[in-house]
Amino acid sequence: MEASFVNFIEPGDTAIIGVNGFFAERMTEVASRCGAKIIRINQDWGGIVEPERMIKALKDNPEAKICAVVHAETSTGVRQPLEEIGAYCKKVDTLFLVDAVTSLGGCEVKVDEWGIDICYSCTQKGISVPPGLSPITISSKALDVVYSRKTKVQSFYLDLLLLEKYWGEERVYHHTAPVSMFYALREGLKIIFEEGLEARFKRHETLGDRLKMELEGFGFKPFAQEGYRLPMLTSVTLPDWVDDIPTRKRLLDEYNIEVGGGLGQLKSKIWRIGLMGETCRIQSIHCLMGALRDILS
Repeated sequence: MEASFVNFIEPGDTAIIGVNGFFAERMTEVASRCGAKIIRINQDWGGIVEPERMIKALKDNPEAKICAVVHAETSTGVRQPLEEIGAYCKKVDTLFLVDAVTSLGGCEVKVDEWGIDICYSCTQKGISVPPGLSPITISSKALDVVYSRKTKVQSFYLDLLLLEKYWGEERVYHHTAPVSMFYALREGLKIIFEEGLEARFKRHETLGDRLKMELEGFGFKPFAQEGYRLPMLTSVTLPDWVDDIPTRKRLLDEYNIEVGGGLGQLKSKIWRIGLMGETCRIQSIHCLMGALRDILS
């Protein structure tokens, strides 16, 4: 996220950010530290940012350097539609920036087709390898912006121009590469390739629906906007008779199951249950349901 802003934003640039959750809020924090003028398109947490509102902001602010949204908002379980926003950004100079941290490896992320110029993710969620790497992809349109900067990138470590020299033919020393992490990533990608993307996405969709159904049987209610719920992260509101922290503590201490609580304004109001990558298995659902049955009875 930070690399995606520090390389493209210079002080005084305008950034339009769709804000509908904890990590979208973090985008505004990072962009503000780069000196950006931020135009927030606010949406209640749990809902999508309507694409037409983002496009209207783009039309009203044609000078905007970046238009940013979170594809899979980890704090709410919402899947943000991207196609319309990306199609508009293709026609203008504004760069389309997308956070795909939770979505990559669990559902479609069509970077080129959807007109995404800057897209970043992680290794520990949908790819299911150790944390520590952040895959990022940059379009030629976005690279032109980096090359034409008037000021130096404020971060030495995240400067794409320096990294380009390190990874290119010059091999100008920049840092010590985390080689073991690359081997882990290669193995994770090989496993994904062997399964096939279509089968992998279907597995997440099918088991995500199963988890939601099972939870509703216990009285939990889906939190994210209907029609835009993530398959790999399920958010639910708690029944009145379920105590948030004590129940999650028992799940962890007695059953080795960790369930995420609400972040920010949703603290103690929702649960966030990850079912992604190699943990997206029917056995995971059975274990959670059995543990809840024991605790809640």
